[in-house]
Amino acid sequence: MPSKLKLIFFSLYCALYLNTRAQVYTITTHFDSTNIPPTPDYSKPGSWAALPDRIDNADKTPKGLKNNQDSAAADVFFIYPTSYLDQPDDKYIWNADINNKKLNEKTDGNSILYQSTIFNGSCKVYAPHYRQAHYYIFITKDMHDKQAALEVAYTDVKAAFEYYLAHYHHGRPIVIASHSQGTIHAARLLKEFFMDKPLQEKLVVAYLVGMPVPKDSFPTIVPCTQAHQINCFTCWNTFEKKYIPPYYEKGLINAVCTNPISWTTTEIYVSASQSKGAVVRPFDKVRPKLCDAEVHQGLLWITKPKFPGSALIRTPIYHAGDYNLFYLDVRENVALRVAEYLKTH
Repeated sequence: MPSKLKLIFFSLYCALYLNTRAQVYTITTHFDSTNIPPTPDYSKPGSWAALPDRIDNADKTPKGLKNNQDSAAADVFFIYPTSYLDQPDDKYIWNADINNKKLNEKTDGNSILYQSTIFNGSCKVYAPHYRQAHYYIFITKDMHDKQAALEVAYTDVKAAFEYYLAHYHHGRPIVIASHSQGTIHAARLLKEFFMDKPLQEKLVVAYLVGMPVPKDSFPTIVPCTQAHQINCFTCWNTFEKKYIPPYYEKGLINAVCTNPISWTTTEIYVSASQSKGAVVRPFDKVRPKLCDAEVHQGLLWITKPKFPGSALIRTPIYHAGDYNLFYLDVRENVALRVAEYLKTH
């Protein structure tokens, strides 16, 4: 994983792109199974970051776009990335309490606003709060601590998805979407609930973004290679052109990489003129033709984007912008794949 210096740059990058005051905190104690937050109750609306039948940040859109959740024919189950970066302000260390108001506001104002809203043009948005593992899991060398914290988090994601299936699904087409830590959990959901299961028939597409996902992860759910393809998965991890991270061989070397402008996996450069548009700060503004994109051996390479404030970015790791640098490209692709699903089913 990145050095301490790169983590600091990563935090500054989060702050610039997603309007967060990110910090990196080092956990000095081991995971303690007797000190984990209360189990969420997904029958309570407060256990969800987004539900389609209430007003929340997943309903918002940049200027010129429309929230179509009322009429959407498909659902998206969105699993947000890690927002638990700071020193804990309660007694829980390795996993976040979903009742932590300050953390929920951070999540809702960042990934729910800048990422989940991509899907409200074509899908009803369901996004559970969950006892996310602290960002330190990506730094620690103690695999027991890491896996124990991730297991708590996945237990919640699984329970929320089971509640969704029992109470909200009603046989509708499903899009799975995730970022970073969320993608770790989404990959497990696909294996447990979709792969070789009847529910696979309901899968429109899975956007598994911000974590390396190998090609053979789901034998019956293949990587998408065309923009309209369904029952497949996409994946990309964004870096500045020519940059190869020091942790490349720990997973990215074998990762699927989808170009989120062309929606192919070929290593063909796509210019910014073909991009539909990005959404950075402020959220209300779409910035057309901001980014180019090129697949390179498991990495998505882009030229450093230029917008007010971008000169302050010194890191070549564009992880925090994986989705919103291609906001309109993903939004239109979701609509295309949902339309294709409805046409063929």
